[in-house]
Amino acid sequence: MANTYSQIYVHIVFAVKYRQNLIQKAWQDQLHQYICGIVKGKEQKVYAIGGVADHIHVLISIKPNIAISDVVRDIKANSSKWINEKGFVRGKFHWQEGFGAFSVGHSQLDVVIAYIENQEEHHRKKTFTDEYIALLQVFNIQYDEKYLFDGVE
Repeated sequence: MANTYSQIYVHIVFAVKYRQNLIQKAWQDQLHQYICGIVKGKEQKVYAIGGVADHIHVLISIKPNIAISDVVRDIKANSSKWINEKGFVRGKFHWQEGFGAFSVGHSQLDVVIAYIENQEEHHRKKTFTDEYIALLQVFNIQYDEKYLFDGVE
């Protein structure tokens, strides 16, 4: 798309199916690197990636010629396949259906990057459910709690 200029930042959040604590520290960095490779392969850019055992946060910039849902679909499909091929978990690894995607202004990049990089400390005080609902509320997104997570709480 000649003469098209944009800078669109999106904070993406998604969880392990049933919010199981399956992402282990021993291979978490490899997973993050693999996800970065998926995003780069889609010609998008990762600014930060982090999370804990039951969910992931990714801050990306996205070009206007690709749908956020396509990027997330590819991240989830390819990374779950990779986790399963590596045999990192007993049984079969799956991501929860759906995701959160939150727009980020350029002036907020440093704050969001720090937030994503500090997930482990953050979750010593707050559950993922509380964090996710807070994000939905801050962004004024209507939701029905019974559809937020598969088979938890």
